[in-house]
Amino acid sequence: MQDIFEEELEDMVAEEIARERAEASPVDEAAESTQGEGETEAADSEQEAEGAGEAVGEEAEEASGEKKGEKKFFQKKADKKTAALEEKIAELEDKTKRQMAEFDNFRKRTEKEKSQMFETGAKSIIEKILPVIDNFERGLAAVGEDNKDSFYDGMCMIHKQMLAELEKIGVTPIEALGQEFDPNLHNAVMQVESEEFESGFIAQELQKGYKYRDTVVRYSMVAVVQ
Repeated sequence: MQDIFEEELEDMVAEEIARERAEASPVDEAAESTQGEGETEAADSEQEAEGAGEAVGEEAEEASGEKKGEKKFFQKKADKKTAALEEKIAELEDKTKRQMAEFDNFRKRTEKEKSQMFETGAKSIIEKILPVIDNFERGLAAVGEDNKDSFYDGMCMIHKQMLAELEKIGVTPIEALGQEFDPNLHNAVMQVESEEFESGFIAQELQKGYKYRDTVVRYSMVAVVQ
């Protein structure tokens, strides 16, 4: 009796296990199917993502290449423009230096011409004044010792004042009497014999010569010892 009961109990347990397995199988299969589909979709998504990443990478590389090309192009253009500007600057600097040199030469030439014009004008005026001084000296020399009064002294003072003013502007008399003849300063008009001076020296000054600074305005007219 006990054996029969045990057998029935085992049958019931077996049926219950079979029933539970039968109920659980469709769910598991659906889960497995769903899991498989999910894995497939995930794999597909991963592949699509990898493809999209590769496409994005390729596009990024292409964009980077395009940017580098554009950068090189603009860099070349900028270098050419800089070189052109530097060349223009050098050209302008050279032109400016030439103009400054020309202006400096013009300034020096103008100053020289002005100085020469002033010298010429001054010499012209001095040449006109010298005959007046000559007449002054002739008049003073003609006054005898008995006639040297206060008027004579006044004329001597005026003569000295004129010579002093001429000396202030650079007019000086040329030394002649007793000096060795110098053709650059003296004009020999005659030869004389002299016991006082040696040959080639000036024994007599016939007309006084003058210099304006370093230029002879009038040569001294002299007589030279033979």
